[in-house]
Amino acid sequence: MLSTLRRSLGRGLAALAFCWAGVAAAQALVNEPIRPLPMKAVGDPARIALGARLFQDLRFSRDSTHSCATCHQLRRGGTDGKAISTGPDGKPALFNTPTVYNSSFNFRQTWTGRYSGVDQLLDHVIIKPKAFADSWDLMAERLAKDEALSAQFMEVYGDALRPAYVRDALDQFLRSLVTPSRFDRYLRGEAGAITAEEERGYLRFKSFGCAACHQGINVGGNLFQKMGAMREMPGLETSGADLGRYQDTKRNVDRHVFRVPGLRNVALTAPYFHDGSVSTLDQAVELMFKYQLGRTASQQDKELIVRFLHTLSGEKLVPAVAPGVTP
Repeated sequence: MLSTLRRSLGRGLAALAFCWAGVAAAQALVNEPIRPLPMKAVGDPARIALGARLFQDLRFSRDSTHSCATCHQLRRGGTDGKAISTGPDGKPALFNTPTVYNSSFNFRQTWTGRYSGVDQLLDHVIIKPKAFADSWDLMAERLAKDEALSAQFMEVYGDALRPAYVRDALDQFLRSLVTPSRFDRYLRGEAGAITAEEERGYLRFKSFGCAACHQGINVGGNLFQKMGAMREMPGLETSGADLGRYQDTKRNVDRHVFRVPGLRNVALTAPYFHDGSVSTLDQAVELMFKYQLGRTASQQDKELIVRFLHTLSGEKLVPAVAPGVTP
């Protein structure tokens, strides 16, 4: 009987130790530099669906050749896969197209951080000569000629189509573009959400210092950093896009300074960097090691970190939208 009691007690203590280990592991995730995305979407579903429709509308450009989705293709990670996009005016953009996914979590918008929020960025894009070269009033006037679209605005907003409603619908849609990933499940303590090798890649991502800039809910997007922080990066020009934030501030300290990009869906958004000059994620990681961290990484280090970065891809990229809309 005594031996039976000892065996039962041993099993009980082992089970208790296992439970406490699981609790400790889950608690350890709370202190990670990266935070999980919210589990529930925010916003009004009807306004989001209307915004999705507007996001695809070619009438946003005067010649009806470009919509928001022309450069921000949802099935391509929210970008267009080009180094530099071409606007409705036929001229190249200054910077590589950033993803629209999870963009509402960035503390500033665009590579130079010129705009504080998505709504401010929308105002810029609509009147920008290289984008749509228009005004909200003219655009609303064009859209209002569509009886079906006008009826949808009346149904959603209880009022006629107005610029403020167009802006609001687009803003709500963009804020809905949130892409939870396997890594978010890992952060929440789900066993087996990522593989052992992917977890080792994450540990190296932290130990090498990558998380000093790429942290928070968007794995970046929340601070400015100089391109070539530890070693001067060859090839950076003294004019044009390479000047980075200096273009906005005219302060020498901001030369070659950019808003750190978020890394969610980074495996889907090649080519990389502000000028789209790097074609592969492996190459981007190698360059970041050398010029941002001032370190040399082994091939295994790079491979493991790239594997971790793949866990940041959203498990469902294209959101559910209104019938007839094809993102």
